[in-house]
Amino acid sequence: MEPPFLHELAKDAIATYPDDTTSVINHIVANLTATYGTKHINTRQDEWVFNNAGGAMGAMYVIHASITEYLFIFGTPLGTEGHTGRLPFDDYFHILEGEQWAYAPPSLKKEVYGPGSVHYLPRGQVKQYKMHENCFALEYARGWIPPVLPFGFADSLTSTFDIGTIWKTVYITAREMSRNLLVGKI
Repeated sequence: MEPPFLHELAKDAIATYPDDTTSVINHIVANLTATYGTKHINTRQDEWVFNNAGGAMGAMYVIHASITEYLFIFGTPLGTEGHTGRLPFDDYFHILEGEQWAYAPPSLKKEVYGPGSVHYLPRGQVKQYKMHENCFALEYARGWIPPVLPFGFADSLTSTFDIGTIWKTVYITAREMSRNLLVGKI
């Protein structure tokens, strides 16, 4: 998957279905399925799970997961704030609805990302971020994915003790990574 393609797809979905996040997501998944096929795209749009990572809580729908890429929808209607994590890959956060703020010292100014924009986080960099009410994004990561899995589970293991969500997340992610490995996608 290529970040410019995903950015154009996100912008097209937003323009086609303004103020209708469900239809935006449907549009994105339908286009990805037409482009990459169901062997690489998870079309089970009812598989939303909570995600607690870096102090932030939202829900996610895993669209694609392999050992070198992931693509999912992440967001919340309530708002959240947290730490991006110091990720071992490049991360592209395409805002579909709402607004995200980000900050990294030594700057004393916030970065503001609205619908149709991309918050790009290069590998190894770190920021504080806040997603306001009704903020959802298409998140794409490219690089070595397995080392970041503990970041995605740490909050659930140490503060929420939400073993059911961890199990469901591990199941979906492992299933999708395995499906991709079986068709030669690393």
